[in-house]
Amino acid sequence: MSDGINRIVFVPPPPIDNRIAVHHVTREFHREVEYRSDFESYCQWYYETAAKHRQELEKMQGDINILGWFSRSR
Repeated sequence: MSDGINRIVFVPPPPIDNRIAVHHVTREFHREVEYRSDFESYCQWYYETAAKHRQELEKMQGDINILGWFSRSR
């Protein structure tokens, strides 16, 4: 009866030092993913805000300059 049961080999768990190293690498990876996600969100907000400010500037440049009337020297 050779059904493969005799071929099972016990693999010991990795040493404690290796587990700690794997944990640190995994944690750093998650931090990097979170940092990049936050940075992407910030960039998106920045581009949207800049576009809105450019639109407001164009609108303001078309307005009448009331203060210019008072500051003109005659």
